[in-house]
Amino acid sequence: MAHYLVTGAAGFIGSRTSEILVRDGHTVIGIDNLNDAYDVRMKQHRLAALERLPRFEFCKLDISLEQDVDDLAGEKFDAIINLAARAGVRASVEYPRLFYETNLMGTLNLLELCRRSGIKKFLLASTSSIYGANPKYPTPETESSSEPLQPYAASKKAAEVLAHSYHFLHGIDVSVVRYFTVYGPAGRPDLAMFRFCQWISEGRPVRVNGNGEQSRGFTYLDDIARGTILALKPLGFEIINLGGHEVITINGLITLLEELIGKKADVRYGPPNLADMLTNQADVSKAGQLLGWEPQVGLREGVRKLVDWYAAEKSWANEIATE
Repeated sequence: MAHYLVTGAAGFIGSRTSEILVRDGHTVIGIDNLNDAYDVRMKQHRLAALERLPRFEFCKLDISLEQDVDDLAGEKFDAIINLAARAGVRASVEYPRLFYETNLMGTLNLLELCRRSGIKKFLLASTSSIYGANPKYPTPETESSSEPLQPYAASKKAAEVLAHSYHFLHGIDVSVVRYFTVYGPAGRPDLAMFRFCQWISEGRPVRVNGNGEQSRGFTYLDDIARGTILALKPLGFEIINLGGHEVITINGLITLLEELIGKKADVRYGPPNLADMLTNQADVSKAGQLLGWEPQVGLREGVRKLVDWYAAEKSWANEIATE
């Protein structure tokens, strides 16, 4: 069994990835700074579940701080799984420095830990936002990622390039997984899926940027976590899309949630946000070829799991801030 460092362990994808690794018999040290990028109660909810598991240890650390990462130098990890990030295209426009501190400097600190400690495998979570305004759909990894539209995407591109340099110079085996739109129970409350579920369930106005005809390729959390773990195999240096296989418009998503929740949405349309992409959809054929991965959870089944989770956790989830 292996010993892993998972950063962003209290995050949406990090927590589920850590849980699966532990349940598969591995040991995990999870780190997170529990910042206030969104309502910290959601992170505490995920972390509480992890801390009940054997072979999981939590350390509150900030990867953007060199000294925090240096404190891990005594551990011998089989791989570092870097899922810590400041995420969100809109927030990055307002707070670009925060995004570079975590997404780029944090990655640098972890790559230095790999170099100094002889850690041979590094996995970096990246984003579909990196493909810019007009990629081919479904989007393969060969599409240009050199024209990012927001500081968030630019910070992830910089991290990818930095990781490649450490692969070239120091022989670190690197997997970059570019996530498309991920959803599921205990998801990020700053994203549409959780927001809409909460707003419809509680009879609150559902605010939509633009006309709602923008679309996203959604993939369920468990599929993403499973693909991330599969990408820990030796690959040299590879960039691999994960997700985005089932596309639906925002209006279509609202209709689906209305049906599954059993309530009508009070939809309020507003001006579009320039930081938003109009659509995304992944070409995941490379993930299939290299990892034997393909999504297994359909959109309707996955949204039902989210709706059921929200109903079960409503006593506190209805208070989670979604602004």
